[in-house]
Amino acid sequence: MATGKESIVMELEIERTSLITATQTLDASGMNVGTTGNISVRTTGGMLITPTGIATSALRPEQMVAMQLDGSWDAAFRPSSEWEMHAEIYKAFPEAGAVVHAHPDHCVALSCLREPLPLFHYMVAGFGGDDVRCSDYALFASSELAKVAVVALKDRTACLLANHGMIAFGGDLDTALIRTIKLETLARQYLLARSAGTPVLIEGSEIPAIRGRYKNYGQQK
Repeated sequence: MATGKESIVMELEIERTSLITATQTLDASGMNVGTTGNISVRTTGGMLITPTGIATSALRPEQMVAMQLDGSWDAAFRPSSEWEMHAEIYKAFPEAGAVVHAHPDHCVALSCLREPLPLFHYMVAGFGGDDVRCSDYALFASSELAKVAVVALKDRTACLLANHGMIAFGGDLDTALIRTIKLETLARQYLLARSAGTPVLIEGSEIPAIRGRYKNYGQQK
């Protein structure tokens, strides 16, 4: 029977593999290219995050970096250069169990317009509000980027990052990954609708009706 310490080690090994699988999923679906994007999962007292500058095809479990939320780490590999954005999200949102940052084409395109994704489709409300905000611009891999991301994520589970990409969180890695794919799908559909005309937004009394429906959506515990 595994001891408490052995159980933690086994859990970390599973999470290391899960991070690689999630990264491969994003690459295969065109969400990231090369070494763009980063993923993390919360751990006791810190997080496990993908390393910086290593292509997905070369990732190995031992390269995933265990670190504290204050930025300290002790490993052979350096963590993602945008680790601080993940750390600040975990600090600000206790419900966050995993964070996915990616550069999918349509999210990037909309972020370069510095516009939010409005409620053109009811599924936008699934991120927690009447839109998915676009953050203020900040230099990549900076403390300022971490700050503006947290502001844009207030009462939301995803946001666009101005002239950059997107970031989403969830209670677990699967949820964060699904939200990432969902946001890119909606961004593509919105830009497609805009290319044909002016999308009609959902407004008025329909908004609380959608919120109410989402409260009871899915399998209830």
